[in-house]
Amino acid sequence: MSARTVSPALAFAVAALGIGLFSIMDAFMKSLTLAIGVYNALFWRSLVSVGFGAIAWKAGKSGRPTRKALRLHAMRGGVTTIMALLFFWGLARVPMAQAITLSYIAPILALLLAAVVLGERVGRRVVVASVAAFAGVLIVMLGQSRAALGPQAFEGACAILVSAVLYAVNLVIARVQAQAARPGEIAFFQSMIVVALLGLAAPWLAAFPPVGEWPKLVIGAGLATASLFALGWAYAHGDTGYLATTEYTSFVYAAVLGWAVFGERVSVWTLGGAAVIVAACLYAARRRDIAQAALEAAA
Repeated sequence: MSARTVSPALAFAVAALGIGLFSIMDAFMKSLTLAIGVYNALFWRSLVSVGFGAIAWKAGKSGRPTRKALRLHAMRGGVTTIMALLFFWGLARVPMAQAITLSYIAPILALLLAAVVLGERVGRRVVVASVAAFAGVLIVMLGQSRAALGPQAFEGACAILVSAVLYAVNLVIARVQAQAARPGEIAFFQSMIVVALLGLAAPWLAAFPPVGEWPKLVIGAGLATASLFALGWAYAHGDTGYLATTEYTSFVYAAVLGWAVFGERVSVWTLGGAAVIVAACLYAARRRDIAQAALEAAA
């Protein structure tokens, strides 16, 4: 991979685009999960994604992956499989805006992990922000209990929180992976590994989706592939902590799509918890030297 040669602002914009595409895909996946179950929704969408990923890989002229890249593909694919199953299972049980809000703890966790794994600088503010973000999660969960959404909603929220921890790991792997492989290669191999892992249970769980669900599967797969391509490119050109803040743009998509497609309303508790978590994450990531360091690395 070549050295970074673009501005941090462009990398941020491309990452935000990737998050937007992924958020729209979430709406398709929620609909599919409710219709055919989380396993079949993820398995068949990922199978279609392999085809899109192969096109992106060939178009990118990446060549054969290195051994290091293959290890990273396998690692991220494994984490992604468990993360996605948990997230989409939970998403089918809680409102989209609430699910996205709970996943917002991932950027702070990514900052902590990036400090340990990648050596990226993290100060005391991250500790303060982590406590504040946890308080935001408690606000959302308190609102859920007061809304009496039922035990399934609580179980869904817990699944999403565990998925968020795995997503933080995913973000850090993505940063390393983006330095070892091109976006098209990442999109193809991640989808292929997810299919391979889910395929182990196919003899017992796989069921061919109804014809009416295939347009959603194809669109969802296209959105997922485009998102992986955009995020892979962005993380090759920017710091993890800096780009992780693009996650917060997904709240708007989740709130609008949840209301328009599923008739979900955003509660005051979810808005309050989201505000606390986002403020905490932005506080943790607000380092004056981030943009300058990225520019120097590009020079």
